[in-house]
Amino acid sequence: MPRRRELAVVDPRGRARRALAIEGCAVATVDGELTEFTDGHVVLERGKIVAVGAGPAPARAGMRRIDGRGCLATPGLVNVHHHLYQWATRGLAQSEDLFGWLDELYPIWAGIDADLVGDTTAAGLAWLGLSGCTTTADLHHVFPQGAGDMMAAQVGAARRIGLRMQICRGGMDLGRSSGGLAPDSLVEETGKVIAGMDAAIIDFHDPSPEAMVRVALAPCSPFSVSAQLMVETAALARSRGVRLHTQLAESTEEERYCRARFGLSPLVYLDRLGWLGDDVWLAHGVHLPDRDIAVLAEANTSLAHCPSSNARLGAGIAPVRRMLDAGIPVGLGVGGPASQESGLLIEELRQAVYLARAQGGPKALTVREALWMATMGGAHCLGRAGEIGSLEVGKLADVALWRLDGLGHSGIADPVAALVLGPPAPLARLIVQGNEVVVDAKLRTADLGELSRELDESCRRLVARR
Repeated sequence: MPRRRELAVVDPRGRARRALAIEGCAVATVDGELTEFTDGHVVLERGKIVAVGAGPAPARAGMRRIDGRGCLATPGLVNVHHHLYQWATRGLAQSEDLFGWLDELYPIWAGIDADLVGDTTAAGLAWLGLSGCTTTADLHHVFPQGAGDMMAAQVGAARRIGLRMQICRGGMDLGRSSGGLAPDSLVEETGKVIAGMDAAIIDFHDPSPEAMVRVALAPCSPFSVSAQLMVETAALARSRGVRLHTQLAESTEEERYCRARFGLSPLVYLDRLGWLGDDVWLAHGVHLPDRDIAVLAEANTSLAHCPSSNARLGAGIAPVRRMLDAGIPVGLGVGGPASQESGLLIEELRQAVYLARAQGGPKALTVREALWMATMGGAHCLGRAGEIGSLEVGKLADVALWRLDGLGHSGIADPVAALVLGPPAPLARLIVQGNEVVVDAKLRTADLGELSRELDESCRRLVARR
C-alpha cells in the first residue's frame, strides 16, 4: 500500500512555517470592493495572508516564491452544503423527484457505517479539493443503530485530506409510521439525537478563529423531524454558541407536505419554531415567494444554493437574483454526490450563472457574483466572513491558484470569466491554512488510488447488506 505523502513542515496549529509568495498571476481578492490585479501577488506566512497587491511580492527573509504566470489566484472556494456519505450511492434513482429519490435510497443508506462514512468523506473531500474547495460543510443525518461513531470518522477523514470542515450533526426522529419519509429503523429518539449533537460539540467543535473543524447542528428537514427536535436543537445550538443548518423549500412535494401537516409553508413553519436568525443558514430555498425572501432578509438568515442538485432532481431554480437583491448572503453547495454525481464545486459557479439567466435573463447573475457566492457568500453562511472567503491581509491562508493558460481557456481575456464560464480549470496550487494540499493538479495529502480502493471496498460491503 502506498505511503501517504506528508504536508510541508507545520507548527502545532497546522500552519506552514515558511513564508510563501505567489506572484505574476491575476488576483481576484473578492474583498469588499472586489479588488483585482492583472499582475499581482499574495504572500502567506504562518497560516495567514500577510500581503496582497500589484506587481512582484515584497522581499521577505527565507520566503519561497511560486511563479503564477498564466494563473488566477482566488480565495479557496467554500462549499456550504453537502452529504458526503452519499458518494457510495451515486447514479441511482436517476429519474426521480426528491421524495421518490429518498424512497429509493433510504433503504440502502440503512446499511452505512462509520467505516463507509470515513471512506466516502475522504474521497469526497479529495475530490472537492481538486475542484478548488478549501472549506466544506457536510450535513450528516443518517445514523443506523450500531453503525459506530460517524462524526469521528468524518473528522479523521478531514484531517487526513487537509481541508477545513464544518461537520453538521443532523438527525431524524420522524419515521414513516409517524408521517415522515424515512423507514422507522433509520430514525432516532428525539433525546438520542440531542445527546448526539451535544457530544459532537463537546468532542469536535473548535471555536478558535483558525479552526480546521467546527460543528453545526442540523436536523434534516421539516418533513423528517418533529417540532420538538427543531426547538430543542435551536436551544442547544444557541446555548453552546454553534450554528444551525437545515434543508428547506427544496421541492413542491415538500411545500404540499408542510401545508397538509402544519397548515403553513416550510419557511413560515420554520419561523414559528424560532429557527431564523444570523446564526442559521438554510439549504436549497427553491420555492420561496417574495414574502418569504423578505422574512429571510429581515432575519439575516443565509442560504446555500445548490443549482446542479436541484436541477438533477427536477426541483426547480432557486430565486437567487431576488435573494441577493434583498441582501440575503447566498453561498454555493454541491448538494450531495447522489444528486450531483460530478461533485466538483467549481462547476457550480457556471451552473449558478446559467440557471439564473435561464430564469431571469442574461443580466440575472454575473460571473463575479458567482465567484462571490462561492467564496464570501459561503463564508457568511458559515459565520466565518472575518476569517475566510477573500484574499485580505489577516485572513486565513486559503488560496486557489487556477491555471488558465491552456487550450480550454485561451482567448478569454477576462480571467474571472475564463474560470466561471470555461471548463473546470486545473489547479496549480490549493493552499489551506498555508499548507499545499494540491500541487500541479495532484493531491499531496493522500493517494487517489488508495482512496478509490477504500471506497470500492466500502461500497461492496454496503451492497452486500442490502
